[in-house]
Amino acid sequence: MNILHIDSSPRQESHSRQLSAAIVEKLLEVTPGASIVRRDLGADPLPQTEALYAAALASPATLAAPPIGSLDLSEALIREVEAADVIVIGTPMHNLTISSVLKAWIDQILRVGRTMKSTPSGKVGMLRDRPVFVGVASVASSPVSEPTSRIFSHPICRWHSAPLG
Repeated sequence: MNILHIDSSPRQESHSRQLSAAIVEKLLEVTPGASIVRRDLGADPLPQTEALYAAALASPATLAAPPIGSLDLSEALIREVEAADVIVIGTPMHNLTISSVLKAWIDQILRVGRTMKSTPSGKVGMLRDRPVFVGVASVASSPVSEPTSRIFSHPICRWHSAPLG
């Protein structure tokens, strides 16, 4: 089993890091020989969307013939996801949503025509199904099922992880 372990807190001793580490520990108890690929977005953040990448995503024509090098980072990150049998993400909640470094990662891996396709009924994932565990640490509490919840990290995580499995 291959585990992709992602943390997005800038704090090394954060609760979200402890939570994601506990999830990985439980997975290793079940599958002791599993390999782990670690991506620490808090310590080594990805760049926000750059002009060349945005240009490549601008239209079907530019996606079909993207500028040289524009999709290199995106492809590398997508290959990490494709190689993973399980994805574990630890994130703090910042201003009622996920961290900006995790959003930057999501922006690189969700790509029309590569990892998802748009349909009249919404986006459809193109990657094989896999478990995605998201550990969210927050000082606030709100039931995920509460329809009037003003905490946006829960639905964002569900919506963005759908194409991943």
